[in-house]
Amino acid sequence: DDDDDEPEKKEDDAEKKEDEPEVKEETEKKKKTKKIKQVDLEMELQNKCKPIWTRDPKDVTKEEYAAFYKALSNDWEDHLAVKHFSVEGQLEFAGVLFVPRKAPFDLF
Repeated sequence: DDDDDEPEKKEDDAEKKEDEPEVKEETEKKKKTKKIKQVDLEMELQNKCKPIWTRDPKDVTKEEYAAFYKALSNDWEDHLAVKHFSVEGQLEFAGVLFVPRKAPFDLF
């Protein structure tokens, strides 16, 4: 009877192995790579003119002052007076002061 028990044990072991999920080891490991997006920007200079307040007052025409004033203030009339100046000392700056022809309607 001992000989009969041995084949049964082998069959039981075989059934147990079939029920268990097989574990496969991966021999190839995937390398983690980092994707980087590269953005190249080409910038084109839109305004090639030098700012009016940095230029010499002798080189600026009345038409340039008028066009600058109208663009800046959205006024349809020309300015009454303009003062182009620069200050040097401990603090340096340059500026253009415009006096409008008429006072704004919402001034008071």
